[in-house]
Amino acid sequence: MRLGINCGYWGAQAGSFVGVVQEADRLGFHSCWTAEAYGSDAVTVLTWLAANTENINVGTAIMQMPARTPAMTAMTAATLDALSGGRMLLGLGLSGPQVVEGWHGQPYGKPLAKTREYVEIVRTILRREAPLEHHGPHYDIPYTGADATGLGKPLKLIIHPERSDIPIYLASLGPKNIALTAEIADGWLPVFFSPYKPEVFDEHVQAGFARAGGSKSYADFDVAPTVPVVVGDDVDACRNVCKPMLALYVGGMGARGRNFYNDLACRYGYEAAAKEIQDLYLDGKKKEAIAAVPDELVDETSLCGPAARIADRLEAWKESPVTTLICGTPDPSALRLLAELAL
Repeated sequence: MRLGINCGYWGAQAGSFVGVVQEADRLGFHSCWTAEAYGSDAVTVLTWLAANTENINVGTAIMQMPARTPAMTAMTAATLDALSGGRMLLGLGLSGPQVVEGWHGQPYGKPLAKTREYVEIVRTILRREAPLEHHGPHYDIPYTGADATGLGKPLKLIIHPERSDIPIYLASLGPKNIALTAEIADGWLPVFFSPYKPEVFDEHVQAGFARAGGSKSYADFDVAPTVPVVVGDDVDACRNVCKPMLALYVGGMGARGRNFYNDLACRYGYEAAAKEIQDLYLDGKKKEAIAAVPDELVDETSLCGPAARIADRLEAWKESPVTTLICGTPDPSALRLLAELAL
């Protein structure tokens, strides 16, 4: 099992990112990943990290698809891959309706069909086999709408990419999205992944493999969840570090009836807790929502506690389909511990 590090958003700890990722690079980590929501963008931060490291792969977890045209994403990926010497990992995601429509001002639409088209266009551009021409329900290139000038023509990427097969990862949570990811992507970026309940995912992953045809399997599909890692003698204190994020996503990242993270907690068997967390969070009772996060949910999706406890619980991750465990921690000592245990 390989290791990665998720740097998250560029925020209060910005100054420490470079040193932490350099330590991960020195330790032999496979990859570092940056994120974006409606604050810092993922690509600028990733470029900075790529310029200050030597061997570690650099990935976006995620670049938001509604923020960029497929052509812009392909151009960005090809550019960063060339500048980093072939280290780019392209992680994509649609985000939820609140961000898609509320921040980017784009229609949420049909996420499965939109994602399929988006990935197809990006791959076509990177292959450079012919000028780009795509006419689908979501993307019309060259544009042929009623207000078109008629001057658009199929174009081909000017630069020759370092790699025409830059790995594409998708972030997905729902059953149909997971199946689509397994079908069309090279890797999967799940959040709040539980290695203790593979049945929640496996049926949908296998369905995607089957639709891909050939012999696609876990052997050539990178399952790369971000896993919070908090090392300390007091297990409860370590769990408490993880609970605010779980409460935010399960409780506040989406409206009632349209929160993918809440749905995931329910599929894990935490229906009552998920409802309570959401009700409290949406009522403005954030502290109470955090307190309502079950210890068991934290333990399933995180690595918390003393080194010996983490070593013991890491075995479940090693036995799962996970191939790249992306550590969610800014702590260099935690990275060294994981390197000792997993590499």
